[in-house]
Amino acid sequence: MLINYFGEATLKKLWAILALLFLGFIKGANAEYVIGSDDALAIKVYGYEDLSTETRVSDNGLMVFPLIGEIKIGGKSTLEAGRMIAQLLGSGGFIKNAQVTVVVLDYKSQQVSVLGQVNKPGQYTLDVPRTLIDVVAMAGGINPFGEDRVIITRHVNGKTVKEEIDLRKILEFPETSKVVAIEKGDIVYIPKAPMFYIQGEVQKPGSFRLEPNMTIAQAVSVGGGLTPRGTLNGIEVARQNPKGAAKTLAVRLTDPVLKDDVIVVDERLF
Repeated sequence: MLINYFGEATLKKLWAILALLFLGFIKGANAEYVIGSDDALAIKVYGYEDLSTETRVSDNGLMVFPLIGEIKIGGKSTLEAGRMIAQLLGSGGFIKNAQVTVVVLDYKSQQVSVLGQVNKPGQYTLDVPRTLIDVVAMAGGINPFGEDRVIITRHVNGKTVKEEIDLRKILEFPETSKVVAIEKGDIVYIPKAPMFYIQGEVQKPGSFRLEPNMTIAQAVSVGGGLTPRGTLNGIEVARQNPKGAAKTLAVRLTDPVLKDDVIVVDERLF
C-alpha cells in the first residue's frame, strides 16, 4: 500500500504537492474547453453591450443568439464558437469584424465521478484535459483506508468497459508509466483496502489496513505494541474459511496476516 512505501505523513505531503501542481495547471492551461450540452455560456460582442447574452446549450448542442437565431455550438471550443458568431454577424450584414468572446459559466457536459475511498468524493469538471492523477488530487487524494488499485468505468461504443490501474506504480515510476487520460462520463472508483482487526492487550485495538506480506509481529506493532499486561505468547487469530465459518488458530509472530483476520493478544499470567 502507499502508506507502506511512503509513510502516512509523507503520503499526505505527496497528495498536497499534487493538489498544488493541479491548481497551477488550471491557471496555466492553454487547452481550449469543448462546449457540450447543458453548459452555461456568457457571450459578449465588444462595443455592443446590448448583444451580451447568457444562455445554456441544449441537448443537441444548439443555442440562440440575437440577430443570428439558432446556431450549432456544441462540439466547438470557446475560441471556435466566438469566431463562428463573429463570422455570422458579418455575413448577415449586422456587424463587420466583430470581436466576440465566449466564456463558460457552468461546466455541465464534461464531468467525471470520483467515488470510493477518497477524501472528497463527488463529481468534478474536466474544464481542461485531465489525467487520473489530476482527478484523484481534485478529490483530495486517497484516504487512509483506500487501496492502491483504481477502477475506471467508462462507455466505449455503447459498451461498459472497466480498467484497473495500479496507482502506486504511476506515483513511484512516473517516467515509465503510461499517462491515464480521464474523459467525460468516466467513473473513477477507489476500493476499500483489505482490513484486519486486533483485540486484547495492545495499545490501539481496532481495525487497520492490511499491508502486503504483513506478519503477526508487524500487526501487533501497528496496534501500538503490547500493553504492560500483554504477552506475545499464545496469540490467536479468528480466521474465516472460504465458506465463511470462523476458526480460531494459534499463530507465530512470523505467520502472515490474512484479510479480515481478528488477532487476539492475550494477557500475561503473572
